[in-house]
Amino acid sequence: MDGLLHFWDRSDGIGRAVALLLLLMSVTAWVVILWKGWLLRRAAQDVARGVAAFWAAPSLDEGRLRLQAIDREQILQPLLDAAVAQAPRGTLDGGGPLTAQLTRRLRDALHRGLQHLQAGQVLLASVGSTAPFVGLFGTVWGIYHALAGIAAAGSLSIEKVSGPVGEALIMTAAGIAVAVPAVLAYNIYGQRIAAAEAELEGFAHDLREMALGAES
Repeated sequence: MDGLLHFWDRSDGIGRAVALLLLLMSVTAWVVILWKGWLLRRAAQDVARGVAAFWAAPSLDEGRLRLQAIDREQILQPLLDAAVAQAPRGTLDGGGPLTAQLTRRLRDALHRGLQHLQAGQVLLASVGSTAPFVGLFGTVWGIYHALAGIAAAGSLSIEKVSGPVGEALIMTAAGIAVAVPAVLAYNIYGQRIAAAEAELEGFAHDLREMALGAES
C-alpha cells in the first residue's frame, strides 16, 4: 500500500490518469461480472422450469400463464408469442408459406433473447484485452517520468533508479489484476450463454412444430 501511495505522489497527471482509468475499468468489470452472474443464473432457472411447465400444461392458454409466472427474464414468452402470432394479411410477412413465417418470427424472437443474455460480454472482452496494455503504458510512462526526474536532479545511482522503476511496475501488475477476472468471467459466461442458446433453440423448434401441427 505504501508503494502505491508513493507511486501516486511521484506520478504526474498522465500517470495518475492511467491509474484512475484502471480503477474505473476494474469497478465497471466487477459490476458487470456480478450482474451477469445473477442474470444468467436466473435465466437458466427460468428456462429449465419454464420449458418443463409449459409442456406439462393441459392447454396452450394454461401454458402461457405458466410461462408468464416463471419467465422473469422474458426470454421464453416472446418465443411463444412468435409461434402463435398471425401475420397481417397483405404484407410480405404474411404472404409467404407458414413455415417461413414461423421460422422468421421465431428467429427474431430468439435473437432478441440472446442479445439480452449477451449484454456486457463486449465490455468484459474489452477490459480483458486492453487492461494489460493500459497498465504497461502506465509502467513505461512511470519509468520515463522517474528517469527524467533523476536526470534533472543530476545524480544517478542504482538506488535512485531501482526504487522508481519498481514502483512503476506496479501499474503492469494492476493491469493484469484488472484483466484476469474479466477474461475468466467472459469465458465462463460465454459457456453459460451457449448452453442457454441451445435450450432456447430446442424450445423454438418444438414450438414451430406445434404451430405447424395445429394448422394442419
